[in-house]
Amino acid sequence: MASTLLTSKHVTYIQSLDTKRNHLDYHLTSHLRLSGIYWGLTSLHLLNNPTALPRSETITFVKSCYHPSSGGLSASPGHDPHLLYTLSGIQILATIDALDEIDGGKVVEYVSKLQNPDGSFSGDEWGEVDSRFVYCALSTLSLLGRLGDAPGVSVGGAVEFVLRCLNADGGFGMAPAAESHAGQIFTCIGALKIAGVVEKSLSEDQLNLLGDWLCERQLPNGGLNGRPEKLEDVCYSWWVLSSMAMIGRLHWIDREKLVEFILSCQDEENGGIADRKGDVADVFHTVFGIAGLSLLGYEGLGEVDPVYCMPK
Repeated sequence: MASTLLTSKHVTYIQSLDTKRNHLDYHLTSHLRLSGIYWGLTSLHLLNNPTALPRSETITFVKSCYHPSSGGLSASPGHDPHLLYTLSGIQILATIDALDEIDGGKVVEYVSKLQNPDGSFSGDEWGEVDSRFVYCALSTLSLLGRLGDAPGVSVGGAVEFVLRCLNADGGFGMAPAAESHAGQIFTCIGALKIAGVVEKSLSEDQLNLLGDWLCERQLPNGGLNGRPEKLEDVCYSWWVLSSMAMIGRLHWIDREKLVEFILSCQDEENGGIADRKGDVADVFHTVFGIAGLSLLGYEGLGEVDPVYCMPK
């Protein structure tokens, strides 16, 4: 088992992902493509290899996913636009200083039209509502510098919806009265953080209760799960830790055991990080494993922003 981060292997692994276009897996994951580039690009920046992906080709692909008629971005060319991929596209362009490559005003218009009367946001024109989409909307507007003046957007309404997703156990769900989940907690706390209202909205007792729920996600093997009675998974090294960082309770986790767990999930031969030891690596778990290590102050990594999951 590797006891250190295999940086060079991870860089090579990420670079190899776009060379497998003759593999079935490549085409089966087209619905994740733009987010996959964001995950890979963020990993490379945190690994201090920011130019390992070609900038011009990256911009060209993002632009091919942009829908000028609506202002949204899709996962791949020919797919429908969605808030999830709109955020991924904006994160990519912001990371490589290329936000001027698409019409930011149209993106703001797209996001604005997806807010509902109750403050929530739909993911796309088909109307699915999820607290994730509130985070996607506010994060996109914030990265574009338009959080405070986006026409028709009620940040206060979005905050009220997020607070209605708060549960008695201290966590947040995908909607009011839905089960608490670490991923949803990240999106809800992240949305409140972007809106600048975490401390105003949640009391110290509520933050402590949330911190308790989050730190209880650590299992004896050091890994974290997303909710009670579930297996450990590397991706929660991000969802749980970032939430704890945002509420100032990162020190409630056993750092050494979590670092050991993440490192044990590396593919020592081909690079990449899996959900848990012995499974197949993928770029999703790679970025969240590396980002988790960054939050833990792992030596040699760039600093990650716990709110935006982007390099600082």
